[in-house]
Amino acid sequence: MVRERRVNRVLSVVFTILSLAWVYPMFMIFVNSFKQENAINTTSVFELLNAGNFDGIANYVNALTRQGFASAFGYSLLITVTSVVLILVCCSMCAWYVVRVNDRFCKALYYLFVFSMVVPFQMLMFTLSTLADNLGLNTPYNICFIYLGFGAGLAVFMFAGFVKTIPTEIEEAAMIDGCNPVQTFFHVVLPIMKPTYISVGILETMWVWNDYLLPYLVLDSTKYRTIPILIQYFRGGYGHVELGPMMACIMMVIIPIVVVYLLCQKYIIDGVVAGAVKG
Repeated sequence: MVRERRVNRVLSVVFTILSLAWVYPMFMIFVNSFKQENAINTTSVFELLNAGNFDGIANYVNALTRQGFASAFGYSLLITVTSVVLILVCCSMCAWYVVRVNDRFCKALYYLFVFSMVVPFQMLMFTLSTLADNLGLNTPYNICFIYLGFGAGLAVFMFAGFVKTIPTEIEEAAMIDGCNPVQTFFHVVLPIMKPTYISVGILETMWVWNDYLLPYLVLDSTKYRTIPILIQYFRGGYGHVELGPMMACIMMVIIPIVVVYLLCQKYIIDGVVAGAVKG
């Protein structure tokens, strides 16, 4: 018992240090987003706010009024919402079908989804860019179908794990009462899958919202810019970077998603645990 307490204390100290190491860069970005430009470009970048370097909300105003922040925010929001909704609906239905049919084809399909999670994006990005142009998927209104392909692996894996825990008797009772497969899924299975829906939704939202490489390769940056793409445009001539507005923009992007994650992290754990009980 004493040994377990000592181990728990050591682990608590180690994980506390790791947490601080992760939070520190975010804290410094937050602090520097309120500093004057010359203070960020010197060694005082690591200093806390004081009367000599404090610049108020000027960096935030600059970030909001330049580079098309409003349109970039709108495109990011549109891409995130459409992609996550498409992933949740399509992948949950696919996982339910794969688990309930469970023939050779479905088993092979399931393992293909799982295998897709280990394929590096760099192997596909050049051919993907050409394919997106040919199919007309290079706009914020259509890129959600590409995200569906890349997000399906994790989503199907988590949904399938949860579907295995749902008793088939519930679905059989619904069909006896006259429900067809579509009605059975949306009226019976989907409400039961709520914990996993929330878990997958949060994970996919954080991925799509913060993604830089895929929109940069697929979208025309002269017409469409998401928030991650917009951040790199805070650059002047000869390599000069406007660090103040850039850090203010970063904070306006990460704070909402961090708040959502902190408020919903218990649902992520519940969803993962629920899908790991059986199968």
